[in-house]
Amino acid sequence: MGEVVNLRQARKRRDRDARASDAEANRVKHGLSKAEKTLSVARREQDARKLEGHRLEPEDKD
Repeated sequence: MGEVVNLRQARKRRDRDARASDAEANRVKHGLSKAEKTLSVARREQDARKLEGHRLEPEDKD
């Protein structure tokens, strides 16, 4: 026979775990220093420029 589970407690545990994971994500997202944020933005811009530099343009048909 299976284990008896209180559904109310299981639901509360599930919701608590979901809130904890959301809180962890927010701490990571908003917990950066200004220097880390500017470095991240600079790296993203640099990656975008590199990707754009490798883009192949179609040749003009004259």
